[in-house]
Amino acid sequence: MEEILRQVPRSNLGLNRAQWALAKQVNMSLRDFFSRARWLANGVLGADKYQKYLAHHRATGCEHPPMTEREFWRDHTDRMEKNPGTRCC
Repeated sequence: MEEILRQVPRSNLGLNRAQWALAKQVNMSLRDFFSRARWLANGVLGADKYQKYLAHHRATGCEHPPMTEREFWRDHTDRMEKNPGTRCC
């Protein structure tokens, strides 16, 4: 939406200054909402685990190169199958 607002002159939209400011604020609020929703969903679903692994790998200074994302998920799945823990099914 911001790109649309940026491309079209304010006068062509028929907005005064206050309406223009409100449109920009709503756009920022929606973007913030969807950004936070995506962050939450990735955390709940575990999609951010590989990024956390890479951050941990960099922080601990491991000598070996990090696993690829494919290797990481394969290893993660194997560990989950061997040690079910508190999994529901």
